Amino acid sequence: MNDTALPSLSVRLDLPTPEATAALARWLAPQLRAGDVVLLDGPIGAGKSHFCRSLIQSRLNALGRSEDVPSPTYTLVQVYELDGVDIWHADLYRLSAADEAAELGLDEAFDTAICLVEWPDRLGDTAPDKALCVHLSTGTGPDERRARISAQVPRWQTVLDALAAGEWRGHD
Repeated sequence: MNDTALPSLSVRLDLPTPEATAALARWLAPQLRAGDVVLLDGPIGAGKSHFCRSLIQSRLNALGRSEDVPSPTYTLVQVYELDGVDIWHADLYRLSAADEAAELGLDEAFDTAICLVEWPDRLGDTAPDKALCVHLSTGTGPDERRARISAQVPRWQTVLDALAAGEWRGHD
């Protein structure tokens, strides 16, 4: 598939509960393959770690596995070995410069693993253009979240179309 840059494609979703955020992550989980990068940004408490945890647990459960999925806030990167592909979950909040992210080996993982990256602004201009970007923000209620999901390459067109059509709703 040609990954020539296109104008940004974007979908906005209302997530009224933490379970809706988890359902979105569970729906996205089987759509991801080696070399896919999901960049998650938003303020503290917006649900980035909850989203990642739900996505990773969904992939593990599909293999009949159950593991604790802690936030990598202090370890910076947590790697989950799955059949044929690793998932790298990175929380870059504590980094102060993009060159620190390079020391984690993320640039190679961007090509070989499924990478979920919280606080992608810490990557600077090394953030991959091929990524699916998920911006989470708080809503009007205490548990409500909003998601803006966007991409700039054709790889994500069918995913964004399915999200816009509401195919993720109620995903188990």
